[in-house]
Amino acid sequence: GVYFDDLDAFRILHNARYLLLFERTIGSFWSEVGVGAIEDDDWEDHWHLVRANHIAYHRPVRGTGKVRVRVWIEALGRTSMTFGFRILPLGEDVDYANGTRVVVRIDPTTSRPTPWTDEFRQLIAPWIAA
Repeated sequence: GVYFDDLDAFRILHNARYLLLFERTIGSFWSEVGVGAIEDDDWEDHWHLVRANHIAYHRPVRGTGKVRVRVWIEALGRTSMTFGFRILPLGEDVDYANGTRVVVRIDPTTSRPTPWTDEFRQLIAPWIAA
């Protein structure tokens, strides 16, 4: 949902809040996939960092209410993964905004990139765009 405190002085969704909507949807995505809570340090693929966000704004979200956020995986590389996302109104397939996020899996000790596990690759395979 879009709330009053998400709006700018023109009563339009503030540009930074689009990424917040995407961030919240990613949390729901991980839950849907079944990877467990972020506090589960035993699951080694939790260790990843955002490398880049790209967002294109197409039309403003005006006022409060609900929006749809669609998310998928565009690509799964050796150490990186690219999410795609769209933010849309409930009743139309015309984007308010769309974009990508690249994350990189890291070794928790060295903070250096490290490959995704085979277990993760199998788990995430159904969510990768064709």
